[in-house]
Amino acid sequence: MTTMDWGYLLNRFDGRIGRQSFWIAMGAVIIVNVLACYVAKEIGGDRLSAIIDLAFTYPEFAIAVKRAHDRNLPVWLISAFFVANAVLDLFTVLGLDGTGDEPSTLSMVVAVPFAVLGIALLVELGFRKGTPGPNKYGPNPLSKS
Repeated sequence: MTTMDWGYLLNRFDGRIGRQSFWIAMGAVIIVNVLACYVAKEIGGDRLSAIIDLAFTYPEFAIAVKRAHDRNLPVWLISAFFVANAVLDLFTVLGLDGTGDEPSTLSMVVAVPFAVLGIALLVELGFRKGTPGPNKYGPNPLSKS
């Protein structure tokens, strides 16, 4: 991929992407996500910020799925991470998250495995090489064609 196809990266779940495309796309989306959540929190508090964060779940998931395809990982693993993220955001929207000083037990039950899975996925998607050659999701994104 010589130029970034942002429509493909943010909206589609088919195919494979390499580490470089993953980092550029995910980095850009996360920067915009963090800035949007900051502005939303300043305007409307934690609940609005959580709603904004939920809006970014779709493009982040699309990017992660394509990278998981390149690693030949099951999509349910990526889904579990994004479901946990959405659940934590919903807890905030519904006021079930506790406080910054004392998070709710419910939030912690989701947040701890979420953090562990997030670190594992960061290593797996961000740093490990893709499956060499074609796999069931398509050709190697690094192959010269």
